[in-house]
Amino acid sequence: MLTLLQSTFPAVPITADIVEGSSQLTDNFKALVAKTTNLQKIPFAWYIMHSEDYERQVKEKGDMKTFDFIHMIHMIYYVDNLADTIKFYHSLLKNNGSVMIIIGADNSGWDVLWKTYTKELCVGAITEWRSSGEVISCLKSQGLKYEEHVIPNTLDITECFNPSSQTGQCLLNFFTIKDNFYQSFTPEIRAGILDLLRNKCSSKKDSRVFFNNNVCCILYMLPFDQKFSIFSCC
Repeated sequence: MLTLLQSTFPAVPITADIVEGSSQLTDNFKALVAKTTNLQKIPFAWYIMHSEDYERQVKEKGDMKTFDFIHMIHMIYYVDNLADTIKFYHSLLKNNGSVMIIIGADNSGWDVLWKTYTKELCVGAITEWRSSGEVISCLKSQGLKYEEHVIPNTLDITECFNPSSQTGQCLLNFFTIKDNFYQSFTPEIRAGILDLLRNKCSSKKDSRVFFNNNVCCILYMLPFDQKFSIFSCC
């Protein structure tokens, strides 16, 4: 994304602030920057903390740095309060700023799975499942105009239905955010999830099962100024 902005606006200076709760993912990001020559010209500020902690820190310091562009990619699932989060980051926009939120699409396989098994799945890092529908409702309630772009995507999950498949087990762990799918649920819940994945979350073609992995890009934006300050909330 930063490389694209640089190539599109080569004369415009860019700064970037990164908020990420995982030190490992932050280190991975820094490693990519270190080996990408053009990114080494960008001043980065790194905040290894969760979104709510960053919000609290900003408000306590009274240091309301504003940004031209803020992106939140697959992070809305993890915040405690969706409305407060959107309101806070909107307050960090410059008058001509833009926000991009990428999240699982309404009625995607993820949405169907997690809303059907909310009680069993929303017990860890994600305590309340959200898809694009919840985000759009929140934007509307705050009077924010937006654009919605659904990005079609499928994932072959046929291996999920082979109990001896290591790939299938990894996929099931991924879908449910568990270390071990088969040890985390009762036989009845496991059977129900597998049935849902096959018949409600996916389509079939040539005896393969393709999971509906659609995502949604939601934008509320105005024209850019001739200087970019980028905020990445991961």
